[in-house]
Formats: sequence, C-alpha cells, structure tokens
Amino acid sequence: MAKLIVWNLVTLDGYFEGDKKWDLDFHNTAWGPELEKMSLEFGSSAEALIFGRVTYEGMRDYWTTTTDEGPVKDFMNALPKLVASRTLTSSNWNNTRVTSDIGGEIARLKADAERDLYVFGSADLIHSLLEQGLVDEILLCVVPRLLGSGTLLFKKGARHELTLTESRPLSNGSLIVRYSVSK
Repeated sequence: MAKLIVWNLVTLDGYFEGDKKWDLDFHNTAWGPELEKMSLEFGSSAEALIFGRVTYEGMRDYWTTTTDEGPVKDFMNALPKLVASRTLTSSNWNNTRVTSDIGGEIARLKADAERDLYVFGSADLIHSLLEQGLVDEILLCVVPRLLGSGTLLFKKGARHELTLTESRPLSNGSLIVRYSVSK
C-alpha cells in the first residue's frame, strides 16, 4: 500500500508562496545539490504526482515550456499526474488525469500503487486531504526566510497530530523535516 506524502518548501513563518500566485523567490535560498538530489529521488520513487488545479496549471505551464533540460524536467513530464478539479475536465499535459473525486481516486491509488504518491504545492487540496484522513506524511523544506505575508501552507483551524520522523539541516541553512500524520 502506497503512502500519500505532502512535499513543499515553506518559509519559517509558514508561507509556501508570497503575496502573488507563484511568488516562489524564496526557493532560491534552499535550492542546491542536496535539494536537487531529493528531487531526483522523488522522480525515481513516485507512483504519481497529485496537484490541485492552480498548482497543476503552473507546473504544467513551466515544465512543458522550460528550456532547462535534465532529469527533473524529464520525470515531471513523464510521471503520471492526478489533478483535483471541479472545473477542468481534461488535460493537455501528458500522463495527466483530472478528477472531481480526488478523495476516492487517492484512496484507490493508495490501495493499488506500489510506490508512494506525492502532493506538490496545493494548499487547498492538502487541507481537504488532511481532513479526509488521506495524508500519511508531511515532508517540508523549511527555508530560513520570513515573508510576513503570502499564502500559508496550512489553513487556519486545521488541527492534526504529527510525529517527527526525520529532521536534517541542509548546508544552506534550510531544514528538512518529515512528520507522520496520526490517523
């Protein structure tokens, strides 16, 4: 049975993007060989990537047009992708399926998949999946920056018990933390 793992970079004050959509400049503080290695590990260990509609559209637009070549681009374009949306009905990014029943689809995928499923970005989707009890782990790269405003990764009022299973600093001062989610 596969695990559903939430993966994201967040600032020390909990934001996963700045005031504008896709304001991710703080990612440059954390990016380096260690984070690149983790990204490559995701690419080789993932069964599928899961996105909310907004994150999906941004990822699709970036990874299908970037001129940066390499294995991260290769796996982002090759891996199966599942998009939660009530408004989209189809996708023009290869290996992508759209569903309005994300909880049901994830439950089926978790039961059938041999490798783990990863949710990238997608704060609203993460909130919904946590509320449905579908998230097994939260894996974060905490970036040593305070934004002061933006979009919080976790919604106000969300309450869940977590158990720390890993913490390790990166050479650039960022911190990788992994938590299991109590069911």
